[in-house]
Amino acid sequence: MPQHQEPRRVLYVEDDDDIREIARLALEVVGEFEVMLCASGEDALAGAAAFNPDIILLDVMMPGMDGPSTLTALRRQPALEKIPVAFMTAKIQPREIAAYKAMGAVEVIAKPFDPMTLSEQIRTIWHTARA
Repeated sequence: MPQHQEPRRVLYVEDDDDIREIARLALEVVGEFEVMLCASGEDALAGAAAFNPDIILLDVMMPGMDGPSTLTALRRQPALEKIPVAFMTAKIQPREIAAYKAMGAVEVIAKPFDPMTLSEQIRTIWHTARA
């Protein structure tokens, strides 16, 4: 895990252009994070290790490689196996959240998310995952 006291780099994987842009603005402008955006699980796998994220946010429902498949593939990369991952989804029934956590997600962020509080949610998730 990174040695710094606050998360700095966020990898966000989301197939919807508008949601990706809102999240980018929320994370960069409000949260002052360095953000890498990926439109697919395949894009994330190609660049995530080099970006060295502190936390990864994954959309659950994406064409091709969905969020759970992307998480499984990211965990196979030694540089990423311990990076906290949160799913972002509208599917937030208790059994769905339990299933995401059983897959290895540390938390689930409900969509639609609040752009003004997203960065604070991410910091809280990151600190909880490190504890």
